[in-house]
Parts: sequence; C-alpha cells; structure tokens
Amino acid sequence: MTYRRLPSLVALRSFEAAARHRSVTRAAGELSVTPGAVSRGVRALEEELGTPLFTRAAAGLALTPAGDALFTAAREGLDRIAAGLVTMRQAAPRRRLRIGAYTLFASRWLLPRWGRLRECHPELEVELETSADPLELVPGVFDAVIAVTDRRPRPGLLAMPLVPIETMPVLAPARLPALDWRRATLLHSRQRPDDWARWLAGANIEGVDASAGPRFESIALALDAAAEGLGVAMAIRALVAQDLATGRVAAPHPHVRRTTRHFTLLHDASREDDPALAALRGWLAAEVG
Repeated sequence: MTYRRLPSLVALRSFEAAARHRSVTRAAGELSVTPGAVSRGVRALEEELGTPLFTRAAAGLALTPAGDALFTAAREGLDRIAAGLVTMRQAAPRRRLRIGAYTLFASRWLLPRWGRLRECHPELEVELETSADPLELVPGVFDAVIAVTDRRPRPGLLAMPLVPIETMPVLAPARLPALDWRRATLLHSRQRPDDWARWLAGANIEGVDASAGPRFESIALALDAAAEGLGVAMAIRALVAQDLATGRVAAPHPHVRRTTRHFTLLHDASREDDPALAALRGWLAAEVG
C-alpha cells in the first residue's frame, strides 16, 4: 500500500469552506464553528505546507496559485469521501451510533446520565468520542455531534438545542466569606477568553481587571483549580450543577449571564427518520425536560 502523507482533514475542511465562500465568516457558519477556529485551521495548513493559500482582496479572500490548486484537489476529494459515506450508510444496517461531543459536556452532563440511556435503549450501541476542538465535531464525520450553536445551523442539518450556555462564577466554599472582587484571583479558560469581561459588565462589578489571572487550557482545569481554592473560575451553569449540589464549589454572586448559544445535537436532516437517531433524540428530550 502506498503511504500517503496528508494534512489534517479538519484543516482541509476549514480551508475548502473558506476558499469556496471566499470568506472565513461564511465558512464558519457552514461548519458551525467560530471564525477564529476556521482561521486557525487555515493557518495550520499554510504552516504545514510552507506557502500562503490566501491573499486579502477588496471583495474578500483571494486564492494564491498554490491555494487554487489545493482547493480543486480538496473539493474533489471531499466530494468523493462524502459520496462514499452516503453509499456505505445506505448499504449498512444501522446498529451503532458514533457520537462526537465536547469533552466537558460529555464528562459533566452526558456521562452522569449514561446509565439511563442504556436502560431506556439497550438496543443502541453508542460510541462516544470527545474533543475540545470545535473543528473536530463535524456532522458527517459522526452520526451526530453535540456542539455549541446559536440556533442557526447550516442548511441540511437537524438541530436540537439541549442546554443553554449560561455563565456564572464559582469558587471553593471555604473562600466564599473572604471574597473581595477587587483582590480576587480570576481563573481563565483559553476556550472562552471573554467570559470574565462579559460577566463582570453584566453584574455591574467595577474596578476588577478582567484580563488578570492565570489561564488554563480548558474550562475543566479552571474549575478544578477553583475547587482547590486557587481563585474564582467562570463556569457554564448546566455543567456545574453537580459540583454545586455536592458543595465542591459555591456561587459567590447571583448574576448568571445568559447567551444566545446552546449545546445542540446536530445530524444530517436526511436521517431524521433513522430509528437509532430518533431514539437518541427522544431520550435527550426527556433528559432536558
């Protein structure tokens, strides 16, 4: 077998969508990710290939000669992969579901309920894969994904909002009585760098440097640090309910910042009547109430 040295499929999908739309923003809308995620994918591809793929033009992005050649190849390749997957799915009986989900959502929301899914639907064989990278949670690569959306998924997708993204601060209960916001250590997540500035503004708390404090790779690590008494972390309310109930962390302020985004189940609309996916949707609907 010939060895093929290929770039990341995630980066190629970002590039192909940006090249087709001539816009990072429109590509992000199609892929249900942020423009920053698309830009990082394209930048990683350019660094790996050692050549620029786009130039800026008045009408938007313009392809370089190298970018134009790669776009043609990537578009044809992705179209062939998509066609092959459709053929395979039509021929194979549906016995398993391969689900992609955010790591934090899977560990804090899905897994505590996993036993109930198995009790309700013992016939389902669910393979759960997690990632903190939104570009890896792509409908089509999985049977379904649980990703963050603003209720405007691209055409052709069925979207089922599950829980809202609502942010609130948490800290170790022992630190609660002595909390002084102007002296507090704010713990940040690189996944959501603007949460503190937005929450402080909504809570009308002034005199606090929203950019100060240590940064962690994930929300989960920031929450762990808060539980250990290292500072105040910004949490997503639906994913910290168990920690609050058990007293692992406490809420130092009543303000909860509501956003327009949700953790959302996404899959191809053409598979709406798939019995396995219908069973999963029904179970999720019961869980979210």
